[in-house]
Amino acid sequence: MAEESKIVLSSEDKSLGTIQISPRVLEIIAGIAASEIDGVSKMYGSFANSVSELLGRSDRRRGVKLSSNDEKLSLDVDVYVEYGVSVPKVAAMIQDKVKQQITLMTDLKVKEVNVHIKGIVTSKEDQQVDPNDLFGEHLNDEAGE
Repeated sequence: MAEESKIVLSSEDKSLGTIQISPRVLEIIAGIAASEIDGVSKMYGSFANSVSELLGRSDRRRGVKLSSNDEKLSLDVDVYVEYGVSVPKVAAMIQDKVKQQITLMTDLKVKEVNVHIKGIVTSKEDQQVDPNDLFGEHLNDEAGE
């Protein structure tokens, strides 16, 4: 695996050394920020991400891809939204929150945040099947018949 390139944070006082941040850290910041938005159901991830989650390992950078050039960052954020929300409003809130959090935490400039809606998740309906009466045999008993 190729070594990750580090992003050097600018600092006024260079006498103590440099500050480097891994792109993975920026992806984690963006992933957490996006998942906190009301209307986001979950982050999109690969099959490997799903298997890792089943094993109890949460990947907070799931659904986020970072690219950087000329000290400006571009992020792609892939999400599932809840049914009934305004997709443009949720996408705009994701863009604002991700840009705000990365700028606040690192002083890096975010050029763009591209939001990709991968799907819509409906709310789970109440269970219609009684686990004690799977075949509905006692349905008529309750009606007094």
